[in-house]
Parts: sequence; structure tokens; C-alpha cells
Amino acid sequence: MTANPANVQHILKTRFDIYPKGPVFRQALRDFLGNGIFNADGETWKYQRQVASHEFNTRSLCKFIETVVDTELNERLTPLLADAAANEKVLDLQDVLQRFAFDNICKIAFGFDPKYLLPSLPKSEFAEAFDYCVMVSAERLRGLFPIIWKFKRFFNIGDQRRLRTAAKEVNDFAKRVVREKAEELKEKTSLESMDLLSRFLTSGHSDEDLVTDIVISFIVAGRDTTSAALTWFFYLLYNHPNVENEILTEIKEKSHLSVYEEAKDMVYTHAALCETMRLYPPIPIDTKEAESDDIWPDDTVVKKGYRAIYNIYAMGRIETLWGIDWADYKPERWLKKNVDDDNQKENIEKKKWNFIARDQYAYPVFQAGPRICLGKEMAFLQMKRIVASVLQRFKIVPAFDEGVEPEFIGFLTGKMKDGFPVRIEERASLAP
Repeated sequence: MTANPANVQHILKTRFDIYPKGPVFRQALRDFLGNGIFNADGETWKYQRQVASHEFNTRSLCKFIETVVDTELNERLTPLLADAAANEKVLDLQDVLQRFAFDNICKIAFGFDPKYLLPSLPKSEFAEAFDYCVMVSAERLRGLFPIIWKFKRFFNIGDQRRLRTAAKEVNDFAKRVVREKAEELKEKTSLESMDLLSRFLTSGHSDEDLVTDIVISFIVAGRDTTSAALTWFFYLLYNHPNVENEILTEIKEKSHLSVYEEAKDMVYTHAALCETMRLYPPIPIDTKEAESDDIWPDDTVVKKGYRAIYNIYAMGRIETLWGIDWADYKPERWLKKNVDDDNQKENIEKKKWNFIARDQYAYPVFQAGPRICLGKEMAFLQMKRIVASVLQRFKIVPAFDEGVEPEFIGFLTGKMKDGFPVRIEERASLAP
């Protein structure tokens, strides 16, 4: 295991060719993810990435923010929060954000609205099955003795028996989405817009099982990562009112822009989100497998078949990378104000912030190299739009029992253990 940026660059870029996901990773997650993009290597991975890359252009991102995200905000999330504020209800914000993200990814990627974020917060057997698949698949990957889960899987007992049932439920849902989309494509000679699923189905690939696996992988990407980041963001924001005030000021200053341009131009909020993911990365650990003997830049000897693990959670907490104040939640570490001369120094407070990106191998929250996250910009735009819409009207107040502190747990994605109970308070208008 490593937290050295030079080693991470070596694994993810310099010798990318000898560090695939590998059979250990793929086998542990196959029952859940099959051959979807997160569990694929080689030509299967290249094909999926090539087709998916067409979905992340500026036009698609603009449509995503101005139609999909804003519709979900205005018609579902905002009324839900307003009702909670009016009736002094306690909500599990982590659950709410997962529902929001699930609706969004289904609509933008598959052209399907699951209507998961409704006022009644309906119980979803699919979501429960999905969460169980994530948990047990991650435990397979982390286990020191794979023979144990393989034994239970072979005899169909214990958690592996339940995983088989849960994975079938998730697979059946995804397959139903695929078949409905395939029928829609047969009935229509042309579609008004081409979603991600339509691209795969019209790319000449007829393997229904593979397309089903692709759907499941994109649900993982769209549902769990942004919701995890925003859960910790709203928690940190309450404990750092100075940061919240800066963001509120930025929201007010950008309110005259279009929805897309506003989200794009929220520099301080962008930094606050990056700082959140430094401390609480949505994917805390990643692993590859060496296909041949190798030596890392720090002289670590790696033998063929070794698992190469880099710890993203640890990398965000290293003093040599982030300074003596690494434990502080400080968005300003990502920002700089232009100061060209002494006269400008006197007016530094009036200068605009500029975002200063960090080396992607010291901050591999979105991976790096050839497998860098395709949806990075989409994720930031969605999160910033949610932040602007929620904070301009509501204050999020944690509602943990006395003496309880939230706990970070990492499965395939990082979450807040037992959810994030909050109370919602209406705030005065931010209008100038």
C-alpha cells in the first residue's frame, strides 16, 4: 500500500500498462458489477470508455444542469426540505442526497425516471439490495482470506447467499431498463436526445448482459460518489460558519448568471468541495494488480501478482503534502488572489479568487492518468448547483444525539455511518 504521489503516478500513468484492475479485484466484484466499466480491463474497458466519453461534452453538461438537475431540485428536493423545515422534521440527508443522485443519473444516462426522491421517501427494495451488494463486495475485496467468501459462495450460505439474491435484484432492475430502452429505440426512428444507454445500444454491441453491467456501474458512479461528498460537505459547513458565509456571498454575487454559468463560476464553492473530498474522499482506497515485476520510484519492489493499493484517504491527511494545518478544513488552500503590486495589496480583499488545482497524483480523488473519471466536471457542476439551490434558502443543522460524532466508513465508496440526521431551517432571502 502506498500514499506516495510518485508511486501513484507510476501506477496510474507511467506503467499503466502493467497495472490493470486485475483478476482479484474483478473476481471479488463480478457478481455485482459484472464486466461494467468499473470492473473491466483491456478492450472491454476501452470500448466502454470510448462510447461513454461522447456523453460528457459541454452541450450534454449544460442540458444536465439546466434541465435534469434543476427539475429534480425545483420539483422534489426543495419542496421536501421546505416541508421538513415547516414541520420540524429530522431527515437523513445522506439518504435524501442518494435518492436525488439516483434519480439524476437514471434520467441523464438512461432516459428513465425512477421517482425515488418523493415526499413520502418511499422504501426501495432496489436501493437496499444495491447497498448490500456494495457492502459485501467491498468486504470480499478487503478480506485477508478470499477462500472464506469463495467457500460460502460455492455452498451458497451466509452473506454470499444474500449477496446472490441482492445482485439478482439489482441485475433484474438494470436489465429491465435496458430492455425498455431497446424497445423505445425500435419504435422511434430518431430520438430527440441521445442518452448514454442509447449510445451503447446503437453502437453495434448486442450483448445485453454487458450493457446491463454498464448500467449498474454508472449507477454506482452517479448515486454514491456525489452524495457521499455532499453529505460531508454539509456537515463540515455547519462547523465552519466562516466558510458558509463565503459561499453565501458567492451565491448572491453569481445569482444573475444562467444556471449553468453560475455553477461553472462558483470558484470558492469549488474549493470547498475539493477540501471536503480531501478529508473525506468518496472512494477512499483503490487497488490494481501488477502483471509483471516492477520497482516503484521509492524503490519498493513489486512482484508479479502483487496488489498495488493506494490510499486516497491517507493521502489527504499527510503533512508533507498539505502542510502542518492538514487537519483544518480550509478551502483557501485551493485558492489564490491576484496581487501584482503593492497598490493592489491594499485592496486584496476586493480581488477575486482564482482556483489553484493540485497535482492529480497527490490528490487522486477522481483517479488520474488514462482512467481519470469521465464524469468529473459533471459531478462538480451537479454538486455546486445543489449547494447554491439549497443554501440560498435553507440552513442545514446536524441533529445527532448528544455526544455522537459522525463516523467515516469506506466500502466501495465512503459514507457516513448510520446516515446524517439533520434539521432544516429556512433562512432570510439572499437577494441583493
